[in-house]
Amino acid sequence: MKRLWLVFAQTVTVLLAAYFVVLTFKPAWLERGAVLSVPPAALAPVAPLAPPASAVSANVPAAPGQVHPGSFSAAVSKAAPAVVSIDTSTAPRRPAINDPWFQFFFGDDSGAAQSGLGSGVIVRADGYVLTNNHVVENADQIEVALTDGRRAQAKMIGTDPDSDLAVLKIDLPNLPVITLGDSSQLRVGDRALAIGNPFGVGQTVTSGIISALGRNQLGLNAFENFIQTDAAINPGNSGGALIDASGNLIGINTAIYSRSGGSMGIGFAIPVAAARQVMDSIIAHGKVVRGWVGVESAELTPELAQTFNLPQGMNQGVLVTGVLAQAPAAQAGIRPGDVIVQVAGQRVRSVPELLSRIAALPPGQSVRFQVQRQNRALALDVTPAQRPRPRDAGR
Repeated sequence: MKRLWLVFAQTVTVLLAAYFVVLTFKPAWLERGAVLSVPPAALAPVAPLAPPASAVSANVPAAPGQVHPGSFSAAVSKAAPAVVSIDTSTAPRRPAINDPWFQFFFGDDSGAAQSGLGSGVIVRADGYVLTNNHVVENADQIEVALTDGRRAQAKMIGTDPDSDLAVLKIDLPNLPVITLGDSSQLRVGDRALAIGNPFGVGQTVTSGIISALGRNQLGLNAFENFIQTDAAINPGNSGGALIDASGNLIGINTAIYSRSGGSMGIGFAIPVAAARQVMDSIIAHGKVVRGWVGVESAELTPELAQTFNLPQGMNQGVLVTGVLAQAPAAQAGIRPGDVIVQVAGQRVRSVPELLSRIAALPPGQSVRFQVQRQNRALALDVTPAQRPRPRDAGR
């Protein structure tokens, strides 16, 4: 019996030793064949992570008859019918085209007519179309093509080279009319859509944002207060519509900055507020009637303020650098060195703003100018005259 107990004890000791060796160096051997007991709920399939709402709306097609979220189709449908294509032709004006001596020196010229392409916007139901002056300048024939396929010869109502705007008129029934927006409420970052006929390929819509406001000193027009946008604008878009996300007209596409002739993401449009003022004046008078007082001006800098003994820290207003003799400003007592602070109760912060304020004044009606002359604040009554046209001023 004692011998059997000894054999049993040795066997148990060997087995325990073997177990601890395996547990230490090969624990996986002990897990083979083991069965895990898992609660039934834990075996339920895991639901996939729901994608963001934006991803769902981007991948799920809209139901028939409904507008896809984020789409601008409603705005385009509202505005696009009122955006037209403008074709112009200009007869050759070279003198003595059939003179043998002319042909000897300048070659045989067939005298083919020149053509141009641009865009325009129908702004009134009675047929008035707003476009750029450079689109129709010197044109002998102007044809307007609508998106519904109709075409009509346009009559020139008037042009304004100072703002690069022109007004045409067509005689067609049931014309679509664009809704005029409020360009004074625009903010940088607002959505903007450009509609026109670039390169003659047909009506095209491009999308972007308002990149900047009040762009000036570009050397394009006498009066510059452009909306800058990165919506693609190309040759042929001139005179077309810049609209907001609701389909309202906010600007007339006019120019681009480009090294290649195509869009580089820097386009300029005339705000609809300025365009409407020009349009109303052309329709009423056949031309734009602007105020003029006869001053030359410059931006006010701290150095100039010190030179003219202005109050310390004065940084608002426009410095008068010259006054034309017998001009309205001279007759009212404005002198070189004065700083114009307000015109008709509206602040003046830059030279372009001063030009716009004065141009908006009705000729012949006295208005109040707030002027700073050294340490004295003056209120002077000025009666603007009518601004001469550029060629008249040159004479």
